[in-house]
Amino acid sequence: MKKIISLMLIAFSVNVIAQLPSLRFKDGLKIYLNDDSTRYIKATGLAQIWLRYNDNNPGSTIYGTPKKETFDVGLRRVRYQIMSQVNKHVFFYTQVGINSVNSLSARKTGLFFHDVTAEYSVHKNYLTIGGGLSGWNGTSRYSSSGVANILGLDLPVVEETTNDVTDQFVRKLGVYAKGKISSFDYRVSVSNPFPVQNALSAVATLPATGTNVAYFSTKAPELQYQGYFMYQFLDKESNQLPYMTGSYLGKKRIFNIGSGFAYQKNAMWYRNASLDTVSTPLQQFGVDVFYDSYINKEKQNAITVYASYLNYNFGPNYLRNAGPMNTATGTTGTASFNGAGNAFPLIGTGNVIYAQAAYLFKKDLFKSQGTLQPYASAIYANYQKLKDPMLVYSVGLNWIMSGQNSKLSLDYQSRPIFNTDANGDVRETKSARRGMVVLQYQVAF
Repeated sequence: MKKIISLMLIAFSVNVIAQLPSLRFKDGLKIYLNDDSTRYIKATGLAQIWLRYNDNNPGSTIYGTPKKETFDVGLRRVRYQIMSQVNKHVFFYTQVGINSVNSLSARKTGLFFHDVTAEYSVHKNYLTIGGGLSGWNGTSRYSSSGVANILGLDLPVVEETTNDVTDQFVRKLGVYAKGKISSFDYRVSVSNPFPVQNALSAVATLPATGTNVAYFSTKAPELQYQGYFMYQFLDKESNQLPYMTGSYLGKKRIFNIGSGFAYQKNAMWYRNASLDTVSTPLQQFGVDVFYDSYINKEKQNAITVYASYLNYNFGPNYLRNAGPMNTATGTTGTASFNGAGNAFPLIGTGNVIYAQAAYLFKKDLFKSQGTLQPYASAIYANYQKLKDPMLVYSVGLNWIMSGQNSKLSLDYQSRPIFNTDANGDVRETKSARRGMVVLQYQVAF
């Protein structure tokens, strides 16, 4: 019996090997499953490696040791995707990976699912319905960012307002609908936010004292509703995946105007002047514009401009400090309002303007060694909790060696330092700004 089974396995293996030429490997790791290439399985991978210097916030410590500055190496992102056009109507997508691993992270960090979705095309491009763990978000373009084609060093995280608080790196379990009607592109979703008790990042809890400061509620979360709608004036962008491109590197002409929202009943709570607990909704609204176009089609030199206006309402005086892949673990008694490492007041109740711009030199600037793309970005926010505006800006340079598959980025970020004055007001200490320099190498297939 064992010999018969062995012979059967050998025969099966020989048959599979014999069929490999007919699988038609092309376009990288993409296997076409039929003659007209409408059915396929595709795999991708990506790593973003950071070498960083950070001038730490005042009073920062690493496990009790004061640290004025930090030099570190980290894995900002590692991702693997598998997707398949199963048949004419059914598309399957999954993504696994890790985020923000440096020397201070827990060891042996495991890969986890970012996305697992299945969707059904109901009628051409007009309507597709899907569900699972997904990033079909609303409010703004970069509430769902494509990590492989970021314009600058990092994602516009100011547009990812519940990142790791009530979602899993901007993904939630739910259902969504998407489609294109001529030049109009839309997405809407209904999802189950994760309870804040399960948040990976630290989440402040409602104190017994104090008034009119909102926090995420620990009650069972209500459904969250999101939507984003845009009109595409020039070339059309793909909506196969939820994640929006930061730069097409001179290969397309894109001009879009968009608007979106997010709403969740009783997502937040606070104590009023009578110390009663008051529940309040999470409400977000955004409008934005994206322009990305070659100047000369043959040379593929290009400009990219993006700007958004965001209105966030998390309840009175809500504010969240955060810093990517934080460079410290704690603070001393002389710490600023920012907290440890590279954190700053990132998201809160109030109004935000986010903008970024870049110029791409011609594709053969260095002949076979690629080209350059200088860029700049800024967050300007008026948050209710802060008495002064919050301004963070970055300038940098991308060396595009092989499109987005091999890219080296050098970035400088300047952030403000806030402190609480004698009256209890939170104000910027103008002479205390801190900087961070990052060299990132991105490799993808």
